[in-house]
Amino acid sequence: MIHARVIGTGSFLPGAPVSNNDLVARGIDTSDEWIVERTGICRRHLAEPDVTASQLAYEASTRAIAAAGCQPADIDLIIVATSTPDYIFPSTAALLQSKLGIVNGGAAFDLQAVCTGFAYALSTAEKFIRSGSHKRALVVGAEVFSRILDWNDRGTCVLFGDGAGAVVLEASDKPGILATALHADGSHNGILCVPGQVNRGGITGDPFLRMDGQAVFKFAVKVLSDVAREVVDQAGLTIDDVDWLIPHQANIRIMQATAKRLGVPTEKVIATVSEHGNTSAASIPLALDLAVRDGRIQRGHKILLEGVGGGFTWGAALLEF
Repeated sequence: MIHARVIGTGSFLPGAPVSNNDLVARGIDTSDEWIVERTGICRRHLAEPDVTASQLAYEASTRAIAAAGCQPADIDLIIVATSTPDYIFPSTAALLQSKLGIVNGGAAFDLQAVCTGFAYALSTAEKFIRSGSHKRALVVGAEVFSRILDWNDRGTCVLFGDGAGAVVLEASDKPGILATALHADGSHNGILCVPGQVNRGGITGDPFLRMDGQAVFKFAVKVLSDVAREVVDQAGLTIDDVDWLIPHQANIRIMQATAKRLGVPTEKVIATVSEHGNTSAASIPLALDLAVRDGRIQRGHKILLEGVGGGFTWGAALLEF
């Protein structure tokens, strides 16, 4: 049987960290205490105006490829999860493929599921590999959410940051990704959205991120706990078998409430939201890479990844590292 196994991780955050007090100094009507108490966020990274998602993806990808001990030419599938692509087309994945110097390579495409994007992309890549059609996949979450923030809306602009994270998946005879589950319910599309579009050279609608924070909180905690149990049950395991929980890094209170509902102790939750804020599709691989590189995650550990985002979408993956 063919399995898909993570063999390398990488991440990248652009520029110097921007603290909560830095935002206050820029004129945003907020405070460090207000942000930390409600979200757990202390800092975030904001890309310079000329820095794109594909550039962030390139930096994270080169680190993941190096960690995997392979070369860009060894990659035969690239999936980039992003809601902030460089262009309408070509895809950010195609641009990343070019930056990596891969010529006449395998498939490359973008996947858009907002903050659940990495879970969707990982699950998709796993199915390509298990089918036997591809041997080595680069799965990336890359975002420049600073481009779609209304800096006059303190309820949203303080929450998000830019960054990228990546993993290399390889076909293996050893178990890797043990179970995945993906869901969506479009009837909740209005509680987290960017309701605008490019139309005849202009913008139709609202080009900024809009969110009903209370509605998102209630929905997120329920579906994250439900989908976590779903993948654990699918793998024939229990929550107690999980070594590490890596939830989407959106808000520390959502993460804590989800862990409590699951009965996962705080020390088994990888939390990096304080250092980079909500980086949407990049948040899970950013947290994964940090925990791999600081030695917390070891080979053989079972890791539960889960995300929830606009759409509404949600999903999870249970893997043995």
